[in-house]
Amino acid sequence: MNIRNLTLTIALISIGFLANAQSGFGIKAGIGYNTNGELKEFFNETGTIIDEKGKGKSSYNVGVFGKFTLGPVYVRPELVYTKTTSEYMLNSQYVDYKVAKLDMPVLIGVKVIGPLSLFAGPSFQYYLENDLEGLEYESIKNEFSVGVNLGASLEFGKFGIDVRYERGLSQNEVDFLDVDPDYMYRLDSRPEQIIFNLSYRFSGGE
Repeated sequence: MNIRNLTLTIALISIGFLANAQSGFGIKAGIGYNTNGELKEFFNETGTIIDEKGKGKSSYNVGVFGKFTLGPVYVRPELVYTKTTSEYMLNSQYVDYKVAKLDMPVLIGVKVIGPLSLFAGPSFQYYLENDLEGLEYESIKNEFSVGVNLGASLEFGKFGIDVRYERGLSQNEVDFLDVDPDYMYRLDSRPEQIIFNLSYRFSGGE
C-alpha cells in the first residue's frame, strides 16, 4: 500500500470515529534512545561498509496531540518535533549524526484494563536536518518517509505516560561528501527508537 492509499484509509477511519467520538487535545514531550542504520564509504564508486551500525544516543521530542474516543477504542493523531543523535566511527574517531524531523503518528489504541491501553499506527516523517559531524551534506533520498509506532500507555485523569517503539520503514539514505572529492559516505537514516513520553490533555475524552 502506497503512502496516498494509506493516508486515505486512515482519513476514512478517522471520519467514522469523529462522527460519534468524544474529542480532546493536549501537549506532550519525551526522551528516547535512538540508533540509525549502517554507514557506507564509497571510494571511486566502490562501496565498503565501514561501520555496520551506529551507537545509540539520546533523543527528545515535543508536540501536540488530539484524541478521538469511541468506547474502548481511540484514534490519536500527533504532530511532533523530534531531534535524534547517534554515533559512528569515522576516520578513527567517533562523530555524531544528528537528525531533526517532524513526525505525524496516527495511533489507534484500545483500552485493556483500568488506565492501561495498547496502541499502534503509522508515523509520517519529514526530515528538516541531517548533520554528520565533519562532513558536507549533499542529498537525501526521501525527505518524506513512513515509520511505525507501537507501545503502551497509562492515563490518570488529564495526565498520561507512554512508552513506545518507533522504527522507520521506508528505505532512506543520506549522502555526505568528504574533503577529498574521491570519497563519499552514505548513511541509512531510518530511526529505531525507544521513547518515553509524558502528556497533558486540556479537554475531552477519558
